[in-house]
Amino acid sequence: MRIGALGLFVVAAVALTGSPAAAHVTVTPSVTIADSYTVLTFGVPHGCDGSATTKVSIKIPEKIVSVTPTVNPNWAVQKVMADLNPPVKDSHGNELTQRVAEVVYTAKTPLPDDLRDTFELSLKLPNAPGETLAFPAVQSCQQGETPWVEMPAAGQDADELEHPAPSFVLTAKADTDDADAAVQPVARSSDESGGGGNGVVGWIGLVLGALGLVAGGVALLRTRKSA
Repeated sequence: MRIGALGLFVVAAVALTGSPAAAHVTVTPSVTIADSYTVLTFGVPHGCDGSATTKVSIKIPEKIVSVTPTVNPNWAVQKVMADLNPPVKDSHGNELTQRVAEVVYTAKTPLPDDLRDTFELSLKLPNAPGETLAFPAVQSCQQGETPWVEMPAAGQDADELEHPAPSFVLTAKADTDDADAAVQPVARSSDESGGGGNGVVGWIGLVLGALGLVAGGVALLRTRKSA
């Protein structure tokens, strides 16, 4: 039995550490709700076939106009702009003639193959629930580069790709009525577990009983004192 349990543990550990998906350049959004502000965290887990990483270029989807990169002290950051035709207005009513097409992080000191780092981008997501946002990234190293740009075909799992592009699906805003409806069953089940109206009557009976005991105790003390 001990050998079997140990064997299962080893298999699970190998599955987790040996998974190809764990070695990909990934993106983790703080929020996925369409038309909301979010912070995207891009993770670079290793170099290029053992070579240290010197630069990471992240392409921004066309529906995203403005991006604010977070400063990483180990990297110089650059925003590559592209013209907008026609111009668009931002949330403050300002006319924008350019958008951020790419964000490039260049290492001040090459990132060793056995170390990882992350980059954060703050931006507003487009109002397109259900759409997949892809951020193709090119990882340049001292020797060679890795283009994380592949997109899965219809019905294909992204984990099957050798170099999938970092991506995620936009979700819809939660409807207020649906949220309220989701809460109501919880309240009902709570009442039912307490016995509904019978539960209230039971509590009243307990309180009255406790008051009766207190009154009886007071009467007994008075009797003893008078005696």
